[in-house]
Amino acid sequence: MSVQAEQSVQANQAKRPVVLVTSRSFGSGHADPEALLAGAGLDVVRGDPAHGLDALTDPLARASGWIAGSAPVRAEHLRQAPRLRIVARYGTGVDAVDLAAAQARGIVVTNTPGANTEAVADYTLALITSSTRNVVEADRAVREGSPCRFVGRELGSLTVGVIGMGNIGRAVARRMAGLGAAVLGADPAVPADIFDRYDVRPCPLDELVRSCDVISLHCPGGGPPVLDRALLANVRAGAVIVNTARADVVDESALAELLHAGKLGAVASDVTSDENGPLRSAPRAVLTPHIAGHTAEAVDRMGMTAAQDVRRVLVGNEPPSHPVPRRRGVSADDAGQG
Repeated sequence: MSVQAEQSVQANQAKRPVVLVTSRSFGSGHADPEALLAGAGLDVVRGDPAHGLDALTDPLARASGWIAGSAPVRAEHLRQAPRLRIVARYGTGVDAVDLAAAQARGIVVTNTPGANTEAVADYTLALITSSTRNVVEADRAVREGSPCRFVGRELGSLTVGVIGMGNIGRAVARRMAGLGAAVLGADPAVPADIFDRYDVRPCPLDELVRSCDVISLHCPGGGPPVLDRALLANVRAGAVIVNTARADVVDESALAELLHAGKLGAVASDVTSDENGPLRSAPRAVLTPHIAGHTAEAVDRMGMTAAQDVRRVLVGNEPPSHPVPRRRGVSADDAGQG
């Protein structure tokens, strides 16, 4: 290739809009969302998944689109991105995105609602089963050479409380009802016909807490704990608490105290507040690193949905398919993954 031709190629590449990708799992499934972007004339640049401001200074200055994972997207990030037109949140929850700052700069924010619903619901069922059958404790006992018989519960015998009847809460309710469990639901923003459709009995939160063998959390974070210390004090003895939503929807310190006191059967959480959180040293606590939504199928749906919205905005000059308004009147719904 001649010098002139090479310079021409470089000039054309310099004109191509840049899409910054900071999601760790973007493109790690079976589909190829990066190829979709490249085929639309967009250059993909990978960046720091932790969204460190210094690390992202250069790519943000060049980016027209940003496919962001679960780390915060703050006003200071957006100030460094004069060309940015869209932030496509790779996942459902947008509580880590400064929506007001984005709107003030005319930046569209999107998400991928429903993309990981089945994955998170499956994982919730796995945590419920593991906790009610003492799978992790039994494994440890065998490895330590002191196996003993653990008495568990049949899923169909349980009363299960679902806090938050959004997409994931409904999918969990569908699974548990199908297994024969009695399902109670708490979500004042969801109409009665939804509860009927999923064979769920609606009830106030305090009644649900007192009545259930298993309590599963599927509500958005960002505010005071939904399950606070006062409510947890009324939990049925031996109950199991499962959290695949956000760490701040439950008072972790109160949970740990109840576990140490032997008042809870188990806690299973895919989300914890920090590396030194109180649940890490508590007995009968099963903790996993925010992987509930990470299946190959969910990764494909999230990646392709985010990429398609970026393409629509940057190439087609069309509105995205999954825009997030500045202020969402969200009832209890999916917390999402990143």
